[in-house]
Amino acid sequence: MIPISSGVRVWIASGHCDMRKGMQGLALLVQEGLGRDPFQGDVFVFRGRNGRLIKALWHDGIGLSLYAKRLERGRFVWPATEGGAIALSAGQMSYLLEGIDWRNPLQTWRPTSAG
Repeated sequence: MIPISSGVRVWIASGHCDMRKGMQGLALLVQEGLGRDPFQGDVFVFRGRNGRLIKALWHDGIGLSLYAKRLERGRFVWPATEGGAIALSAGQMSYLLEGIDWRNPLQTWRPTSAG
């Protein structure tokens, strides 16, 4: 789990990218492709072509970290648009990492009475 504070912004890069890229390649993609500073402290999340693997890039003020998560079943929900970044809240990021549709999470049904 990424130990980020509530003030940190999370950005997902729409579309897909080459998952062979490491820290430097993804940082360059953030800088040139998204027009943002990869060393500002925001989290940037990228998805591969098949949708089962995501990578998160984060600079904590000391160094650059790269996190990866692969789903055994299903695919990560991702926006269909190409180019640009979409901001997520910390809650939406949690849904994303669990493979839940972060755009419209459904609350489970609860009974209103016992009888």
